[in-house]
Amino acid sequence: MDNLMHTVVLMLEGTQVTLQIFFITLIFSLPLGLLAAFGRLSSLKLVSRFMEFYIWLMRGTPLMLQLLFVYFALPMVGIMLPDLVAALLAFTLNYAAYFAEIFRAGIQSISKGQYEAAKTLGMTHKQTMRRIIIPQMIRYVLPPVSNETINLVKDTSLIYILAMNDLLRVARTIVQREFDMTPFVVAAVFYLIMTAVLTWGFKKLEAYYGKYDK
Repeated sequence: MDNLMHTVVLMLEGTQVTLQIFFITLIFSLPLGLLAAFGRLSSLKLVSRFMEFYIWLMRGTPLMLQLLFVYFALPMVGIMLPDLVAALLAFTLNYAAYFAEIFRAGIQSISKGQYEAAKTLGMTHKQTMRRIIIPQMIRYVLPPVSNETINLVKDTSLIYILAMNDLLRVARTIVQREFDMTPFVVAAVFYLIMTAVLTWGFKKLEAYYGKYDK
């Protein structure tokens, strides 16, 4: 029992690193993804093409490769980043690209008639987006954003390649040291709890925004 408690304590410490990567990535990637979506829809060809290339690059290459590039390639050109910052940079750029495509689809799902109605009322483009388009977009994008957010929880396990003591790395270290598979079971429980909480939270949000459809 003492051994199990010690394992749980160590893995809770690893979970703190996992949650840190998760929350900071989410805080930065969501607004960055929205900005990227606006850039993708921009009437300025240069901006639109650049964002299209960025999204294609981030979505078309593995997140693990992006982590390795930021961690190992940037120092070769004189850019030295702490482990945590390197991981956050790679995760944020990757997930912002996925969120950008989700937001772009959500914005384009709003009928053009609503833009025209807002223009008739004398609203500026910024006012139209803030008061009419984005509130409706949120309702449409919640399910795919929920899926990507849950994927983010699981993808945080990739930081083990940077030798950071996240939940999975701590579990693997204990297994290798004690030849006991229990830490993997505990890690699975921790991941399931985190994804269950997120699933519950997004269902509440979907129910809240869904009531406006009635």
